[in-house]
Amino acid sequence: MTDYSIGVFDSGVGGLTVLKEIRRYLPGENLIYLGDTARVPYGTKSAETVVRYAQQAAAFLWHKQVKMIVVACNTASSVALEHLQHSFPVPVVGVIVPGAREAVRLTRSGRIGVIGTEGTVNSDAYPREIHSLATDCRVWSAACPLFVPLAEEGWAEHEIARLAALEYLAPLLEQQIDTLVLGCTHYPLLKNTLRALLQPEIQLVDSAEQTALTVRHLLGDNDKLLTVSPGRCKFYVTDVPTRFVRVGSDFWGQPLGEVERVNLPLLDEK
Repeated sequence: MTDYSIGVFDSGVGGLTVLKEIRRYLPGENLIYLGDTARVPYGTKSAETVVRYAQQAAAFLWHKQVKMIVVACNTASSVALEHLQHSFPVPVVGVIVPGAREAVRLTRSGRIGVIGTEGTVNSDAYPREIHSLATDCRVWSAACPLFVPLAEEGWAEHEIARLAALEYLAPLLEQQIDTLVLGCTHYPLLKNTLRALLQPEIQLVDSAEQTALTVRHLLGDNDKLLTVSPGRCKFYVTDVPTRFVRVGSDFWGQPLGEVERVNLPLLDEK
């Protein structure tokens, strides 16, 4: 699978929600997914470390001759995207800009909430991007550290998830937000739980879906969109694939099939 693939990487399984949306909106594309499972999570690492990890992951995909690289990780998108865009001669797309753009489009009051990992929230990436698009918007962010393990345990609609969501959302709802950005690739699995706690008028923004739409738009504009036959998917991880295969099938929505283990540090340089 070379020449015509879209390369997608994340620190683990969460990016499979982005891959799933790309498959939904671009069913003819060949996809290569890399989960850096040996070094997950990225959110607790320094910016310098995340940039290095992201460079290695992108280099792996570049060696597969991909036509585009999608950074399906909010933390890596927040600190490493510009570096990657200057390092590789193919389009590099992150998940933050598409989500921020959609939030600005949807909000009526200019009061936007963002939920994400501690790393993403601390980076201030979503408020910066939203304010660059609309200076009059106000943004409130909340870290939701329990959501990732709950999603990976298959407890996204469990009572524990509902109780955690009540605590995490309370400060945002007090600010009368009308739009909520799901700023982590795990969070689409919690949509039903979140929607049940939100007023109907609050809009949910799925950054995974918006990223897929951005990929489709960019490839279409450059006449590089494959639409003729069903695309194939190839999965790689950097640690033993057992847990990735088990947990990832819920994120992907079907069995993953063969998953190959690779060693990224061998690709420090492009």
